[in-house]
Amino acid sequence: MGLGRTYGVGLVGLRGRIVEIEADIGQSLPSFILLGLPDASLNEARDRVKSAAKNAGLPLSRRRITVNLMPADVPKHGSGFDLAIVVAALCAGGVLRTPGRCVFLAELGLDSRLRPIRSILPAVMAAVAAGYTDFAVAAENAEEAALVPAARVRGYSCLAEVAADLGADPEQLSFPLPVARTGEDPEHEEGAVESRFPDLADVAGQAEARFAVEVAAAGAHHLLMTGPPGAGKTMLAERLPGILPDLSDDQAMEVTAIHSLAWQGRPCRQLLRRPPFESPHHTASTAAVIGGGSGIPRPGAASRAHRGVLFLDEAPEYERRVLDGLRQPLESGELVLHRAAGTAVYPARFQLVLAANPCPCGLATGKGIECTCTSTQRRRYFSRLSGPLLDRVDLQLSVQRVSLVDYFAAETAEASSTVAARVQEARRLQRERLAPLGCETNAEIPGTLLRGTLRPPSKATSALDRAMDRQLLTARGYDRVLRVAWTVADLAGHGSPDADDVGQALAFRRQGAAA
Repeated sequence: MGLGRTYGVGLVGLRGRIVEIEADIGQSLPSFILLGLPDASLNEARDRVKSAAKNAGLPLSRRRITVNLMPADVPKHGSGFDLAIVVAALCAGGVLRTPGRCVFLAELGLDSRLRPIRSILPAVMAAVAAGYTDFAVAAENAEEAALVPAARVRGYSCLAEVAADLGADPEQLSFPLPVARTGEDPEHEEGAVESRFPDLADVAGQAEARFAVEVAAAGAHHLLMTGPPGAGKTMLAERLPGILPDLSDDQAMEVTAIHSLAWQGRPCRQLLRRPPFESPHHTASTAAVIGGGSGIPRPGAASRAHRGVLFLDEAPEYERRVLDGLRQPLESGELVLHRAAGTAVYPARFQLVLAANPCPCGLATGKGIECTCTSTQRRRYFSRLSGPLLDRVDLQLSVQRVSLVDYFAAETAEASSTVAARVQEARRLQRERLAPLGCETNAEIPGTLLRGTLRPPSKATSALDRAMDRQLLTARGYDRVLRVAWTVADLAGHGSPDADDVGQALAFRRQGAAA
């Protein structure tokens, strides 16, 4: 009897570290001891491992088996250590040869089948960053794990297949009966993501709101639309992701890793190239939107919307703490969630789109004759959107009902493909201008550059300067107007914002203030 050693990966958020699994067989009564601060699901691995090994034809030793997960002072969680534990125990018993620096990531079924696990992509990314390149995973996870460059991945359907590759006696192995596979999920087929967003041509009228959505897409700006029900706010927000550019390789890897961690039973078979769109219901909890939960905090809708759009319809109906919890990621582009079990850091550089009615009944528009809300109810309703949150929203637009003429002229509206081409060109200009400054979009330009290298001529900013002098804008609001002005200039092909570009950006800001 010797010492078996394998490797797994422990994740806290998207950050992982290599976990070394040691197994030792002692000369005493039969028992299975698991050390290294395992959580409840990992503690249950003892019984899963025993049954899986027996049903694979490789029963574990009937002596004392001690398994230690190192570093022992770091909490471990999840069922992804099952395969590494059973291989280490079988190596300790001399049944299998030592697998070297291979990393094992799979859950075991009692019938010895290998089950896929969530967060396989960030786990493989962490292991590759630590210098490990060989991986043994469940067959359903193989495509996703292979998305990581430099990773050599082998997918297995059962423990017997793993044991055969590690020198087990073929006469002893027992393979489970095959299970009929269901058809592929159409949501994950090639091209399914690209076609899921509706077309901007479906929106009747709303020329100004359409232009605001285009500006938001071109510069990655946040957007607030206020208006009565039926004006088209939700339609516009749902079409914003369809005019955003495809994600770069690095961005696609980030987004796919987050969705792998938030896996809901379907492995990612390819990199997610289109910006994600998240629209949680207004009754969603703080943990659902921001992230959290018991144990290690999990990503919420804000992180799943990374590099995409987070749309909050009926925004004043959300809890105040949910809305204010978005203030940190709007500034920093990441969420830091502290819990007793650990601290998780998730990227959350999303575009926030808010839609709100002017009052609880939604009829306080135009003359507001049909509105039954009191002035106090109106103030209380809209005050749920705090000043500090609104100050971080670049475009604040008042959307009115569509007129009859505009409604029947909908066939003249531009399609998403036409608008997306202009957005793509504006993004190209931004990359060329901002690459030496370490930025990608106008929304990321630091205030020091806006007031220095990238400050427009004083004659272009005269109206903006007067608004600042009259205390109609905060310092943050001043910078955000300049960022929007640069985006308007990029869409118009101007080398630098002129007075009209700055005026347009300032008008978007003042509309929200008036509402």
